[in-house]
Amino acid sequence: MLDELISFLVAMKDQTGLEHLWWGNLVMIAIGIAMIYLAVVKRYEPLLLVGIGFSCIISNVPGSDLILPGGLFHYAYQGVALLVIPPLIFFGVGAMTDFGPMIANPRLVVLGAAAHLGIFVALLGAKALGFTLHEAGAIGIIGGADGPMAIFITMKLAPHLLPQISVAAYSYMALMPLIQPPVMKLLTSRQERRIVMKQTRTVTRLERIAFPIVIGFIVNLFFPPVAPLITMLMLGNLFKEVGVTERLAKTAANGLMNVIIIILTVAIGSTMEARQFLTVKTVEIVILGLLAFLCGTASGVLGAKIMNLFLKEKINPLLGSAGIASVPIAARVAHLVALEEDKENYLIYHAMGPNLAGVFGTAISGGIMLALLGVH
Repeated sequence: MLDELISFLVAMKDQTGLEHLWWGNLVMIAIGIAMIYLAVVKRYEPLLLVGIGFSCIISNVPGSDLILPGGLFHYAYQGVALLVIPPLIFFGVGAMTDFGPMIANPRLVVLGAAAHLGIFVALLGAKALGFTLHEAGAIGIIGGADGPMAIFITMKLAPHLLPQISVAAYSYMALMPLIQPPVMKLLTSRQERRIVMKQTRTVTRLERIAFPIVIGFIVNLFFPPVAPLITMLMLGNLFKEVGVTERLAKTAANGLMNVIIIILTVAIGSTMEARQFLTVKTVEIVILGLLAFLCGTASGVLGAKIMNLFLKEKINPLLGSAGIASVPIAARVAHLVALEEDKENYLIYHAMGPNLAGVFGTAISGGIMLALLGVH
């Protein structure tokens, strides 16, 4: 009777994942819990971190069928791997984005370029660490702080690095309220952070409608490798601005976007299985990604300070940090840092200008990279 009981218990154990549980799984589960903690307690981009953190935990439970072929997480990942999800994210972002700040104050577009030094720092750093040129290019694009673009470029250049690069890109985007402010404060004086931006001109309805059409034409003509993303961004924005497709714009910005975010976060978190993720390459990519974000923030702020040397009407250097393409996270961080110095200094509208310009800067950088490496 005892032997039968022991045999039964052994058989039950063999049917569970306990046999294959190792310390790496526990480490990744702890990381997933930490992500959820940051989302719930610290409010760091909960729309991203809750889904990624939970999926990370589940993908490190040995024996889970969700991440195997045929499982729900597996199919969510296919939407990313087949490059269906990134353009749809851009579509939703376009439907909720006001390009007015960038149209009204085009000089701030320069800051969208200045904040992209991080791309080249990460690229050169990856090459120095022994990554191939294609891998280095994929790692470099993390510095643009544009999650969908990072996924898109990585799938073109180094698809085997998608788990590490996508996790690094989205994790650092969510943690920008921690990463950026120390750099911004280090490079600016209190007086500079208190600079108040003047109200910009009113953008006409014709300008708002023409903008997505013109940009869509230019991008497809000159940067076809990244055209799917920017085209969908412009289509979503056109739905918003024409004034006769409100239902479509609201669906893209709300219902559809919410569904896509769920699929995206599940897909990213499901790639964080310990045996695949806990490698030296992952550590190197994570470090390079952090370095890219720090350098991008610094170069944006310094770019704004250099501009001020030639401008009669000074701009707040904090706007330079918003040149990183993470919309609207980077703009919000610049706004909050300014509010710490002056409770009436509302930078959010002005910060959206360089923030949106950063999206195009990352797209152009990615397009040039793909063209130079002969990838279509």
